[in-house]
Amino acid sequence: METPLLGDDFFMRKAIQLAELAYDEEEVPIGALIVHGTEIIGKGYNQTERLKDSTAHAEMLAITAASNHLQSKYLVECTMYVTIQPCVMCAGAIVSSRLTKVVYGAYEPKTGCSKFLPSSYLSNQIEWSGGVMEEECRDLMQNFFKSRR
Repeated sequence: METPLLGDDFFMRKAIQLAELAYDEEEVPIGALIVHGTEIIGKGYNQTERLKDSTAHAEMLAITAASNHLQSKYLVECTMYVTIQPCVMCAGAIVSSRLTKVVYGAYEPKTGCSKFLPSSYLSNQIEWSGGVMEEECRDLMQNFFKSRR
């Protein structure tokens, strides 16, 4: 059971801090982290421009870091916190890594994974929870794109 200090808002704030790093580096501001119990075992933020790699999404980097930490390709009993609803590529990696739960901030109506990946398709059941600190996550994205226009 989560303590009030280490609940969804606590970890989403940490993910937002990662998204702010991406923003500062002129990357699309998405941050992700993976928690096992109450320990953060993987972090990532978008680095597609820096790494010249279209797969360097926050979720993918967090999964790699967590897998390295656990020395396992499976992240059973782990929760991902991500500022924006994952895309279909990241959702595929989430399924493959067998994460138990994904908590995201803002919904992504155009490319969000729930549009493409119905739960009946999944071999392992992942709990999805959206809208955590949604306004803060959405504002960060909107401000980023406004500043680029």
